[in-house]
Amino acid sequence: MGEQSGVDVVSMRIADGETLMIRGTGRTDFQNGDPRAQYESLFGRLLQPPSETLVFPAHDYKGNTVSTIGEENAFNPRLQIKSAEQHVALMNELNLANPRMIDVAVSTNMHLGLHQEDVARRGWACLATEALTLVREPDVMAVDLRETTERERHGFIPQSLHAPYQELQHNIGDGGILHELAEATGKQLLFYCAFGKRSAMAVQAAQAAGITCARHIQGGIDAWKKAGGALA
Repeated sequence: MGEQSGVDVVSMRIADGETLMIRGTGRTDFQNGDPRAQYESLFGRLLQPPSETLVFPAHDYKGNTVSTIGEENAFNPRLQIKSAEQHVALMNELNLANPRMIDVAVSTNMHLGLHQEDVARRGWACLATEALTLVREPDVMAVDLRETTERERHGFIPQSLHAPYQELQHNIGDGGILHELAEATGKQLLFYCAFGKRSAMAVQAAQAAGITCARHIQGGIDAWKKAGGALA
């Protein structure tokens, strides 16, 4: 917390889902969102400074760039609740449309991993043109890491296994579907997502978990389509 012209200014670096915005809050319906954690962050931390404290959210909605703790406590519709349970119910009932590219943006922001080029240098990637042939091999299983809504909107590689990225840690652990598939069949697991961001991180996690047969399609299904790959 600093001081500007005698007025307190809040400066905090927090997760987007915990963000206080002008007359709103960050959303909790994205990957790994948690409305209860947001409630605890807002009421246990962000709203604690004095009411005259200035807040500068990292979003500009309708030209508003600055507010105060007092204003948000009084007029922010998402803060007019009396308990964590009310806040959870409120956030779970918003039913907002997904912004474009949010599935890629969230997973990229939440993880600091190797770039796709670094993953490729380790031998854990293949080009989409190579994948066109690989997916027809009996010892290769394509694994779609995208959300169900992405598959419905954009299609998927025929015969690929759907294992959403948000469930990755469970799926690559002992007893998880990807761990058991690799152990039981010895198949090469060929991860893919929209643009290769999530799949690159998934390969790193799978390799670290001992699934050494894991690779991914560099550039994701976007590169697959550009290479003429078929979609179901």
